[in-house]
Amino acid sequence: MKKQHLPTKDCPVCNRPFTWRKKWEKNWENVKYCSEKCRRNKTQQA
Repeated sequence: MKKQHLPTKDCPVCNRPFTWRKKWEKNWENVKYCSEKCRRNKTQQA
């Protein structure tokens, strides 16, 4: 699969789009945050 065809989601903390990664292959439906930093700061959402 080419990189331009990878699925994307928006991070609810920083509102930036992030793309599918190989490490999320089996868990993509449950991935909500773009990074560990955003996951830790999820209570500080605007």
